[in-house]
Amino acid sequence: MSRVWEVPVHDSTRVRDARTAVREACGQAGLGPDRTAAGELVATELATNLLRHAGGGTLVVNLVASPSGTGTSVRLFALDHGPGIADVAAALRDGCTTAESSLGAGLGSCLRNADAFRLYGAPGRGTVATARIDPERERGGRTAEGPSAGGIVVSLARAETSGDAWDCVRREGRTTLLLADGLGHGPKAGHASTAAVTELRRAAHLPPPEILRRLHGALRPTRGAAVAVAQVDTAKGELAFSGVGNIGARLRTPDGWTSLVSHPGIVGAYFPAHVPLRRVPWHRDSLLVVHSDGLPSRWTPPEDPRLLAHDPSVLAAAVLRDAGSPARPPRDDTSVAVLAPDPCP
Repeated sequence: MSRVWEVPVHDSTRVRDARTAVREACGQAGLGPDRTAAGELVATELATNLLRHAGGGTLVVNLVASPSGTGTSVRLFALDHGPGIADVAAALRDGCTTAESSLGAGLGSCLRNADAFRLYGAPGRGTVATARIDPERERGGRTAEGPSAGGIVVSLARAETSGDAWDCVRREGRTTLLLADGLGHGPKAGHASTAAVTELRRAAHLPPPEILRRLHGALRPTRGAAVAVAQVDTAKGELAFSGVGNIGARLRTPDGWTSLVSHPGIVGAYFPAHVPLRRVPWHRDSLLVVHSDGLPSRWTPPEDPRLLAHDPSVLAAAVLRDAGSPARPPRDDTSVAVLAPDPCP
């Protein structure tokens, strides 16, 4: 199930909490001492930057499949609504800082110690940073074939377990993205979404409606879940989409954003007799954003071309950050996953 660490960083004591959260995540992922130390260093720098430059923010830690597919990586997200960054490239260089008491090595240190580090900031719009710590340091950067995927999962009221989960599987020239929202929240909801992810890895060679039917059988012992499956065939230049339950999806096309609608039902409980399959062209500038109902249904897609061209994990985190507000707190676990055409290391 989706174990989540979410640390609000609003005073200096929370820097230690951020470091502790990443240490626990690395332990659960089975990372060794060197990689754990790298993760703790990145967490410390990100949390310190949230305080020093943004007046506070949130550090989120997820466990994700490693790029090699043989282990688990730790993904960190630092989210804030601060002043943003005018020059991201300069911010990543050692010695660049806007704080008098800083040596300006924090973000550069993150870049060196993380296996992947991405930073997005816009003046007046805040900053999103993501870092990935893999089980082993892979020098030389292996790039996966096909579209790239990224996502973020948070839990209701900062609970340890989220009922949401997502995964991406590449097989036989197809890239298949799944997002599952277990009914309710907590461990039992997490058990349902985890069962969906596990079954996807055995059924990713099938078209989306058949994957959902396989998931229906696998989820019968659970409380069930809303599930959406998107599959890109790069050779055909086509996206196939099917969903059952309350999962939102928006596709960016040359004409703007369009919604892909899921069919009513519950995978594992109330499965429809017919699951519609939507086929649409997949272009070099296409983007797919899939989310659970923890995200407000009327969220506004981003317009900044720099963000739209960014790593999917950054875009997913920015969508989650910008869709929420203190006046309208989430009423459920929330997850956002993004599928983009170009592979990212």
